[in-house]
Amino acid sequence: MTGLSILALTVAVWGQRLLGAFVVGPLLAKRPAVARAMGLIPAAVVMAVIVQLTVATGRTLVVDARLAGVVAAAVLVWRRAPCIVVVLAAAAATALARAI
Repeated sequence: MTGLSILALTVAVWGQRLLGAFVVGPLLAKRPAVARAMGLIPAAVVMAVIVQLTVATGRTLVVDARLAGVVAAAVLVWRRAPCIVVVLAAAAATALARAI
């Protein structure tokens, strides 16, 4: 059963890749504005997952020190700070919020 699942997922992934290369790719080549917008989707999905994991515990919303770190990191990423600066500032903001 596991082997069949792996085979089915392999076929599905390759099907998606071929669909993207031969159907979506030519459409995006004709519409550069749509192509730019589609390029932002992965970052938006990752940010949505980060926020959901930060403020949700089970079926409840929790606003705690982690949110301060995420906000600090988001501001620094928006300002295009280096990655090490973002990580250190987020850690410092979280530690400061926990200390208060």
